[in-house]
This record gives sequence, structure tokens and C-alpha cells, in this order.
Amino acid sequence: MEKTEWYLEYEIQYNRPGLLGDISSLMGMLSINIITINGVENSRRGMLLLSKEDEQITRLKSILQTMDTIVIKKLRKPKLRDKLAVRHGRYIHRDGDDRKTIRFVRDDLGLLVDFMAELYKKEGHKLIGIRGMPRVGKTESVVAASVCANKRWLFVSSTLLKQTVRNQLIEGEYSKDNIYIIDGVVSKRRSNEKHWQLIREIMQLPAIKVVEHPDIFIQATEYELEDFDYIIELRSNENEEITYEPIEQQQFNQEDGFSTFDF
Repeated sequence: MEKTEWYLEYEIQYNRPGLLGDISSLMGMLSINIITINGVENSRRGMLLLSKEDEQITRLKSILQTMDTIVIKKLRKPKLRDKLAVRHGRYIHRDGDDRKTIRFVRDDLGLLVDFMAELYKKEGHKLIGIRGMPRVGKTESVVAASVCANKRWLFVSSTLLKQTVRNQLIEGEYSKDNIYIIDGVVSKRRSNEKHWQLIREIMQLPAIKVVEHPDIFIQATEYELEDFDYIIELRSNENEEITYEPIEQQQFNQEDGFSTFDF
């Protein structure tokens, strides 16, 4: 029988010597394998487990619930955020009101890249928006995640090297395996009808699209924030406010460094 992956998270009530050893020994007796273990939040510890039968997990839960040194917080089939928490030692933070919005600070770039790479690996259409002030690491994170996911990235509009707008893709660039990167500010301010037609074509592809500054992007298109599968917010620190006036002013006060590609 094929083994099933599980996620266990418990909070330590009394961290006595040998506690982890006792839990590991219990799992060994139940023929449950520990894949990964890490602290995930203050006094919480997370584990990825492998088990042949669900009954073994049920027995494990029953025994752990009798222990006064820990409290079980989660015991379930692992979600993406569970795997990332064990891998990085901390959880990604979702917005309390809008569950599709996920917040990161610059110190979390490794976690952000890993999270986006996992999204990129999934097949099919996915629309991802990313908010953040200039030079916080948005574009670099999007590209780094593409490398981690072994995907090819294409800039449809960008300011990474110079202000660039694509009006057409060449043969081979239309692929469900590509990551299409769109800068909402550049597209709104510097584009033409050919560029928007290209974006409409790209949106029809069963591929990943990443839109920087999605709030500006929707002002010039028929798309709405509800059409996005994820909204990622990246800040220099937790208290930074994301505003668009300085972004637009910085990117478009300079007329040089702009080019349009039309193959």
C-alpha cells in the first residue's frame, strides 16, 4: 500500500528533556515515518509524516491527546502553507479579511520565492498579482521563483532593465510552460492597442501570469481583483504603506530608457 503524507503540528506546554524523543519513538512503534521536523511558530513544532494506513494516524492522535506536555493544533493532509512552514520555520501570513492576499516582508524573500515556485509548478491558468514599493524585490522574486520552478519567464511589460512593452510574441513564446510577467503601471501608461491585444491572447493561455501593480492594471482592463487567484504584498517592513503615486512618478518622469518590441 502506498504511503500517505500527513502534517502534524503541536504546541509545547512543558518542554521537558526527551520530549521529542518520546514522540519520535511513539511514531516508530506505529510505523509512521518522520520526513521533516521544524519549529514553526514560537513554541509550536511541525512535522511532515508518512503513514501506510489512516488507522495509524488515528491511533497516534489518540495517544498524543493523553499527553499533558503538548497540545495538538493540526493533524491533516498537508497544505502548501504547511510544507512551507516546516521548510522555512514560519508560516506565510494571509490577510484576515481577504484570504487570497498574502503578505511578506523583505526578510521573507526566501519564503516568498519558494511559495511562488510551488504555484508555478501547478498546471493551468493562474493569475497572480504582486504589490510593493520600488526596489523592494518584486520582479527579482518573480524571476527567481521561475528559475526554482524550472520555468521560462517572459516580460510582456517591465522596468527591470529599461521600460519595455511587447506588442507581439515570436514563435515558441506562446507556451503553457512559460511565466508571463506584466507590469501594470507600464502597460497602462506606455501601451497601445497591439499591446492590449497581446495581453488578451496571453490571458487565454493555460499558463501562469504575474501582474505587478494589479490595482493599476485593472484600471486599464476589463479584469477585476476578483479575477486574481492570489494577491501578494511585499514590503520592506511590516509597517510600510504601499502607495502608487510615487511609483508612477518615479517610473514615468523619465522619458528615456523606453523601448517597444514589435516582431
